[in-house]
This record gives sequence, structure tokens and C-alpha cells, in this order.
Amino acid sequence: MIDSHAHLNDPAFASDLAEVVARAKDVGVHTVINVGYDLSSSRRAVELANAYPGLWAVVGVHPHDAKTWSPQVRAAIKELAKHPKVVAIGEAGLDYYYDNSPRDQQREVFREQLSLAEEVGLGVVIHSREATQDTLEIVREFPQVPCLLHCYSGSWETAQIYQDMGHYFSFGGPITFNNANRLREVVAKIPLDRVLLETDCPYLTPHPHRGKRNEPAYLVHTAEKLGEIYGRTTEEIARVTEENTRRFFSLLKEDS
Repeated sequence: MIDSHAHLNDPAFASDLAEVVARAKDVGVHTVINVGYDLSSSRRAVELANAYPGLWAVVGVHPHDAKTWSPQVRAAIKELAKHPKVVAIGEAGLDYYYDNSPRDQQREVFREQLSLAEEVGLGVVIHSREATQDTLEIVREFPQVPCLLHCYSGSWETAQIYQDMGHYFSFGGPITFNNANRLREVVAKIPLDRVLLETDCPYLTPHPHRGKRNEPAYLVHTAEKLGEIYGRTTEEIARVTEENTRRFFSLLKEDS
């Protein structure tokens, strides 16, 4: 299995990162894609990708940190994107729930990162919360850029539009939550060949570990739940989502 969205670059893993990576491999999570949320965490993601064969990096600025964006940050992200183990730009997007950065600035920086992805030939990992229409409108401005809707929680109608545009969706711990029936109904309608697995660790820990720090080893629980939703074995889910992840991120070489 591949964890398509993790934050092992988060300080929550500073004291036991090697053990976390080992536990993931023990349960079959052999590849983890670490996602940046600002310049320093993006640099850390690249450092980890250099240090561990099974780790890859996504570099970019989260909408919470859009207020930190500048021409210098753009240039630095572009330089990081040249690294052979950087596989996408992100996580980029819009968050109107917290509004930690002004909305006009969020939209501007989202466009900047989609434009940068087009420039360097990579896809974009998208964070969208309470911003469905604006996210969709901005994505439509960049039809050549492959997008991954990370931790998708929108409607089936919106998912259909993204699907018709050729984009992908990743799902994590929330699909295991007892109160997530609506989300599971949406997931069931999305073709499995567009679905990726993620943890978003250290956040969104799946049942039965809720309340603990999330980590890639817990991806197994999400895979099992996805199997229930699609009527497939966990092994099938692991195989198909791995193929989808490799396709989106162009991870064509074997990891060890």
C-alpha cells in the first residue's frame, strides 16, 4: 500500500520517525508521500525523501499559510520541485472554514501554485474546505494540470464534475468514522480507479485508534473500510489504489 498523503515532516514525529516508518513497512505500507504545507515543511519533506528510500515529497503552501506567499517563496518551491523525489505541488487550495489567510489571497496563491505545477509538469494536491465552488472554478482555469482532491468530503455531484475532468480523490480516516454514512455513500459512487488511500497523519486517525496520533501503519484500517464499501478484498484495494497512486504521481520505479 501507498500512503498518498502524510505529514511525517510534522514535529509530532520528531522523536520516533524511524520507528514510525518501520511500523508502516511491517504492515505493508512500503511507500509514503509526505506533503508540505509551507516552505520549511516542504524542505523537510525533501530531506526525508533523501533519507528514506520509500519516502517521496510534495512541496507547496497550504491555504492557511497563503499569507506567507511571495515571489521568493514561489522561486524556492520551484527549485524544490526539481528534486527527483518531488512528485507534486501542494498541498494547495482554499480553506474558508478557518480563514487563516484572507480569501482573496488564498485564491491568488492557489492559482499561482496551479500555474507553477503546469510550468514544472507536476500535478497538484488540493485541500478544499467550505470552498467547493471557488475551488472548482479555479481548477477549471488549468485544464492541463492533474489534480488530487485530498481527503475529499464534497458531494457526489461535484465529484462527478472532477471525475469528468480526469482528476483523482484520496480518502483517509474519516471514512471509518461511525457518523460518516453520507461520505461513504459518495465514495461508493466514485470509480475505484480514481481512488487513493491516505492517512493525513498525524491528523484524522481512523477507527479504532481515534484519539491517538495517526501514522502510516494505520492505513490498513482505511483500506479495510474501503474494501467494505466497494465489496472488494483488502488485498484488491491495496493493489488498485497503489496503481492509481503511481499513475497520478508518476511513481514508475519500484521503492525499497
